[in-house]
Amino acid sequence: MEEKVKLHNLADRQKTGYTTWGCMWQQGVCEKETKYLLKNEDGKTVSMQSRITAFWPDGTVKWTAHTACADELTNEIQVLVEETSNIKLDNSISTLHVKRVGAGYLVEAGVMQIHIPGVGDCLFDEIQVNGIKRAAKACPVLQLEKPITIGEEKGKLEINYRGMVEEVSLEEQGPLRAVIKFRGIHVSSDGDKKIPFLIRMNVGLNSQDLTFTHTFLYDGEEETDFLKGIGLKLLVPMTGPLYNRHVMFEGDHGVFHETMAELLTWRPRVPAEIYKAQMMGEKLELEGENLEVVDRVLQDMPFWDEYDLCQDSPSHFRIKKKTSTSNCCYLEGLHGQRTMGGAAFGGENGSLLCSIRDFWQTYPSGYTFEGLTTEEAEAAIWLYSPSAEAMDFRHYTDRGYNQVYYEGYDYKGATPYGIASTSEYSIAFHDSLIPTEDELTSFSKAVTYPAQYVGEPEYYHELRAFGYWSLPERKTEMEVWLEDQLDRAVEFYQNEVEQRNWYGLFNYGDFMHTYDPERHQWRYDMGGYAWDNTELVPTLWLWLSFLRTGKSEMFTLAEKLTRHASEVDVYHMGKYKGLGSRHNVRHWGCPCKEARIAMAAHHRYYYYMTGDYRLEDIFEELKDNELTFLTKDPLADFYDKEEMVYKSHARSGPDWSSLCANWLTQWERFLDEPYLKKIQVGMEDIKKAPLKLVSGPDFEFDPETVHLRYIGENAAGGTHLQICMGAPQIFMEMADLIGDEEWKRMMADYGRFYYLPREQQEIESNGLIGNREFSLPFMAATMGAYGAWFLKDNKLAKTTWLHLLHAMVCEENHNGFQTINRSNKGNHKDLIEIPWISTNFSAQWCLNVICVLEFIRGELPHTLMEADQLVSVMPKDSFRKA
Repeated sequence: MEEKVKLHNLADRQKTGYTTWGCMWQQGVCEKETKYLLKNEDGKTVSMQSRITAFWPDGTVKWTAHTACADELTNEIQVLVEETSNIKLDNSISTLHVKRVGAGYLVEAGVMQIHIPGVGDCLFDEIQVNGIKRAAKACPVLQLEKPITIGEEKGKLEINYRGMVEEVSLEEQGPLRAVIKFRGIHVSSDGDKKIPFLIRMNVGLNSQDLTFTHTFLYDGEEETDFLKGIGLKLLVPMTGPLYNRHVMFEGDHGVFHETMAELLTWRPRVPAEIYKAQMMGEKLELEGENLEVVDRVLQDMPFWDEYDLCQDSPSHFRIKKKTSTSNCCYLEGLHGQRTMGGAAFGGENGSLLCSIRDFWQTYPSGYTFEGLTTEEAEAAIWLYSPSAEAMDFRHYTDRGYNQVYYEGYDYKGATPYGIASTSEYSIAFHDSLIPTEDELTSFSKAVTYPAQYVGEPEYYHELRAFGYWSLPERKTEMEVWLEDQLDRAVEFYQNEVEQRNWYGLFNYGDFMHTYDPERHQWRYDMGGYAWDNTELVPTLWLWLSFLRTGKSEMFTLAEKLTRHASEVDVYHMGKYKGLGSRHNVRHWGCPCKEARIAMAAHHRYYYYMTGDYRLEDIFEELKDNELTFLTKDPLADFYDKEEMVYKSHARSGPDWSSLCANWLTQWERFLDEPYLKKIQVGMEDIKKAPLKLVSGPDFEFDPETVHLRYIGENAAGGTHLQICMGAPQIFMEMADLIGDEEWKRMMADYGRFYYLPREQQEIESNGLIGNREFSLPFMAATMGAYGAWFLKDNKLAKTTWLHLLHAMVCEENHNGFQTINRSNKGNHKDLIEIPWISTNFSAQWCLNVICVLEFIRGELPHTLMEADQLVSVMPKDSFRKA
């Protein structure tokens, strides 16, 4: 039997370097022992290594991750399954080897050999390329800035820390690539330990590139530990005369290129052709009179020993340089707006190239190259450049502003302790003195836009990857209108990131929450209306938008949101580990710490499609996340602890549903049956409630047994919270995987009940629901559509569409996601805005449209006029709002 998955490289991605992608397989096709082959469009077999990332409930393989060298791939590829006996291995092909050496490793990757000492003060102590030493002593580095007061004088103290590796592990080893994982912490000269790090180094066979995924966690005192600099330093041997040593930085337009000894002189004058050849990057082999002239000028000219590049804002970078003479100033070489971050320096023994992914977007990024005139230069790759203003982690106030500013409750919970940040960067070794301009820009482009192979939307849809969602269709006027709205919404946010400069190491990827049309500004200074922090799951909206369209710009938006939200918005250690902060002025500002912000459901898409190892750390943090409820009861402000039977509370959504997402991910990744049991325990408890899934949604919860206890028809915060934060998508996917027909009917009944007239709700519930409102009905559209599909209820289908369409066509946002140009407003020239916009509405409306189209497309009104007419005859009570 032969099975295959067809994939293609995303449109804007560079087909170079080692790349990893995910494949989804039909249930029953692949076993644990299955082998996989990779073929190009021309039928040529290409070397690949593979691993399993998820299983179907029957134990067959659901998702795999594969790695290959993109230079050898065509734009379209196929991953095939074959019987083991049919696979012919080419034993002549070289393979990567990793040998255990003492406490560390020796990686032999063809042209590159790396010695990793293990525990100690460096990731590697030597790299050889083609037998020649090219780098040594790569060490994580940290600088903290502390405010100090002496008498009446105030100042700042900068403290340097050096990374100490505490644990090294071989995370993946195959014939093509090895992934080495380093855990450690930064230590100062007096033994103070701060800011743990987790670094993964990827080594590819016969590649002269190394890629790093660099994570750090903040454990400082926010009042005193400001982040001044963090990154990686390594030593680089330098040989040859100073006039054959070069430095190069990518700028806005072309490159900034200089040498350590510029042969542009007054007296004696170096021949112009020599200087021209030097600036073209040619190796100068001088002799005779030319050598005599150059030797003379070298006795009386400055030598440039240090260069520093810092992107200090989304619209400015600066390059400066200095000599090695102490107590002397820097000279400013270039100011510009944005650089993609390619940088290089080198001499006669070759050059080192560096690039940080999303360099200017994650400012303040930078590099410092110093010791360029010595036998061993030092390269610092700065994820946060010390040349920029230090990062202040303090909150913007000393209290909360409760309901007025939508900030939760008045106790202080604005702590950054335990948040993280993850960056990606690469270094490469070239044999030339300095790369050409094209080589440098191509390298940085490949780092920022790495190859990413994905499947076709139809294939993901056929296998129900991540549940129920629709493919685009434009057969009717209404379908055209809906698809236009979905496209415009994504395009608006894509452009808004640029228009509003939503950039920076701790911001990039996130959106703001709500817009203020009077200021022509998002409410950046208003508590719960500022940064969105995955409120109402824009993650699910963007990932499903990509799955159904395959558009690369949607993948990129979702990818950046996943990287940010999985790191900065949540806690990875400390008392809030496994929880996240709601929307706030600062990402960690809201005192409401909740499981749903951290849940695995946000990021499973990215993990299964890319095999990203960092998310495995995060899933591991979340698998037993229910235990956080022992110290952080999500409903503690609503119930008297003395009257409780169980130790905490959990709403069926979004609290318990978020835990289900974590357990589901652990179960499918490892077939870990105890985590399936955790899901089933709660499902059975909800089945026993008087109104089943309609009940509650507030329950008491015992984190140790994961049992739920019905406590009446209470809905702290509103019934809509039960279904607007990813619960429908989680519930539907887990019901299919578990095969629980009763749960499916409960979901259908929920969707039906939500849209019943109030009188009918009271009759069916025997008055149990009391004052509980089923508000914001457009947010329940996915559940309504599921009910209409499951129950074959055409009337419910029409009602569902009317609620969803009414939310858009009959409110202040009746023009849909139509942008408006307002010249010179809000300090923007030709400002583009949607005055009524909120990310809550955008995410929920688009997500519901995407899902509802899958269930009841046939009941969709054909025209917008028809929808208006139908809405006009609906009882006003059908459109109750909170």
